[in-house]
Amino acid sequence: MLPRDPAPADASDRLPPGKVFSIPEDVKWLDPLQLEALTGAFRAWHAGAATPGARRARSRVWAAYLLLRYTGARLGEVLAVDDLEDLDLERGMVSLGRQGEAPGRRVELPADAAAELRACLEHPDCRPLRGRMLQLDQGFVRKKFYERGREAGLPRELANASALRKSRAIELLRSDVPLAVVQALLGHSTASLTAACQDFSDDDVRRILSRFVRREATRRTSARNAFHGRVARVARGDIQSLVELETLGGFALRALITNDSLEVLELSRDKMATARVKAPWVSVFPGANRPRAGASNAFPGRVERVTLGELAAEVILELPGGTRLCAVVEREEARELREGMPAWGVFPSGAVILDLD
Repeated sequence: MLPRDPAPADASDRLPPGKVFSIPEDVKWLDPLQLEALTGAFRAWHAGAATPGARRARSRVWAAYLLLRYTGARLGEVLAVDDLEDLDLERGMVSLGRQGEAPGRRVELPADAAAELRACLEHPDCRPLRGRMLQLDQGFVRKKFYERGREAGLPRELANASALRKSRAIELLRSDVPLAVVQALLGHSTASLTAACQDFSDDDVRRILSRFVRREATRRTSARNAFHGRVARVARGDIQSLVELETLGGFALRALITNDSLEVLELSRDKMATARVKAPWVSVFPGANRPRAGASNAFPGRVERVTLGELAAEVILELPGGTRLCAVVEREEARELREGMPAWGVFPSGAVILDLD
């Protein structure tokens, strides 16, 4: 047997680059909760259009927002996109910076964002605008950003396309996408000294970004019993600590963990974390009113699916914001549950497992 190459002495201590890079204080960017709030404000504003004319006007801004949010492009680049020539929504691809025969750079959209964009563009009210859907005045778009930012509770300096562009770059970097690939996505003409040490072909860039987009979509829509959010409060006791997480769905989730875990994770206010709970710890209470159960965490939702087994049943609740909560309960407990009915998912703080994002 051939001997293995010795590993570097500090290999076990290395962290992925995305976990250790810091953001300069003067960089204006939105954290995941702020991004979710701004996207929700734009989505609600678009859905609230009362007339065909209002729908057309709002759909144009909503389409521009979706492209800005998920491509990291400059505002001018997005408003120059020809929605007939530069969008391939079957494959979820956008061409940016196309000039004549030169194709420009191609960016892949998450599947759910591509679906929303397609529904927006193909609505009957918007068909007369195809080919010029995104030809908007920059000042008008900036005004709509400020309005939606105010509705989302954001400071004015964060409600703009530039902050959105920086935020997308930070999302990618924190997911360990190489700096050179992020710069290729953003269309940087020059690379920093760090990025110059890395060389990626166009195929490499597309493959890496495609993997990130799929992973991002899975995390956002498919994960069960996983809550992503920001640490809002830490109360340390003699043996255990109570950590309160402000989740992307707008919930206040409480986790009771040991002080050792608190120190190992280095949890503190404003850090991003993920909370998970195992299905057997989740109880389901039918009805729209909050149950009187004494558990620390109780979240409203709707029954998405009930699967009856011989002794037990699996119940899936869809919570506001799209998070799915899975519970495994006794068969008899699930008999009164029906798909579509309101119900509450309840679990104790001691059943929550925390990890850093």
